[in-house]
Amino acid sequence: MNILVKKTILYYTKRYPIAETQLLIWYNEFSKLEFSNFNELKKVYGNASIVTNNRVVFNIKGNDFRLVVSINFFHTACYIIWFGTHKEYDKINVETVAFDTKILIDKK
Repeated sequence: MNILVKKTILYYTKRYPIAETQLLIWYNEFSKLEFSNFNELKKVYGNASIVTNNRVVFNIKGNDFRLVVSINFFHTACYIIWFGTHKEYDKINVETVAFDTKILIDKK
């Protein structure tokens, strides 16, 4: 999978240093794989959940963090929409949460 905008991953590893290793492991692993559909993805990531708009939720660092990704299986590409703690995840609407474009201009 081609993971678009690597800066997003780097932003979240700095924001949540306790999840850095696990998030980078997911990134490195996922970027080497290709899936034609959610069923193929589910065989590798059994705890992944699909939601509307081709969004997939991954558990990171056990169940401590959640990663929301939009996947285009036809183009084998995806981008990260949102990442945060399980508690923060419970406060968002995963179907409508938008990518925070401020991440792209973050200088940190």
